[in-house]
Amino acid sequence: MNRSACLIFNPVAGQGNPEQELLEIRSLLEPTIDLDIHFTTEEVDADQLANAAVQRGVNEIIASGGDGTLSAAATAVINTNISFGIISRGTANAFATALGIPDTIDAACQTILQGVTRDIDVAYCNDRPLILLAGIGFEAETVEKANREAKNRFGIIAYILAGIQQLRELQSFDVEIETDEKIIKTTAAAVTVANAAPPTSVLAQGPAGIIYNDGLLDVTIVAPVSKAGAIAATYHLFQSASAGNAAERDDIGYLRANHFKITTDPVQKVVLDGELVGTTPIEVKCVPAGLKVFVPTVEEAELAEKLEGLPNLVIELKNPPAGETAE
Repeated sequence: MNRSACLIFNPVAGQGNPEQELLEIRSLLEPTIDLDIHFTTEEVDADQLANAAVQRGVNEIIASGGDGTLSAAATAVINTNISFGIISRGTANAFATALGIPDTIDAACQTILQGVTRDIDVAYCNDRPLILLAGIGFEAETVEKANREAKNRFGIIAYILAGIQQLRELQSFDVEIETDEKIIKTTAAAVTVANAAPPTSVLAQGPAGIIYNDGLLDVTIVAPVSKAGAIAATYHLFQSASAGNAAERDDIGYLRANHFKITTDPVQKVVLDGELVGTTPIEVKCVPAGLKVFVPTVEEAELAEKLEGLPNLVIELKNPPAGETAE
């Protein structure tokens, strides 16, 4: 055994059985990796545990919990040479999905065991580390409404229910977005700054694709003039993200830069990687290749045939192997 890692485990994440989940993680990893296990508590957060691990000089840090736990632990690893492993056990699992990392324990552990890493961008929002995205307005209000009790009871549906509730109270605000090259002033109901974001983070999906290792951040501006327009814009973003296309509505805008300053009138709440952190104004700066993350190995898949499901399908083998007959 020549690998060792600090495992930071949140015992209250998700809706599973934490004791069984930890046993599964240990059974998969410990034959190869010497694990130093630390638990988050109400008094000790994942970032404190990760910072202590960095100070001890560990080579690898593995975080297991929801998006808040993963993001908090990752912040301590920024701009170090420490490899970061992700085992998602939360409600939304946006962190893993955005980076193409499996969200099952078995597959996530296999990804870590393979030992392949990729450098990804991170950012700082008002000097707070940002891995995924910062949401202003609608998204921040939605996250606040999807509280822990609701997430435990309804899971991912808690976010949907909170979003529907927030649509009823939709309010627009004036926003000024400044880059190194220009200043944009408009009215919006939601502004999202994304470093990486899964398709389920609908309000971040203005551009055709959010690239997490291009040294740039993506801002999406959603500016519906009515509740019906908000529903239509949200649905359009979902459709365009699913198809890999850029949004094409007049009430949706987007731009890309490595540095943004955003102010609003009136002041708006801000959510950072799924956690409510304060209010506007914000300044967001990209840190290219700031985090080294274990990712799945990507194999070039051969284009195989796909015929099943075709109507009135008949397949005839011209030279069937011995013992087989044509069908």
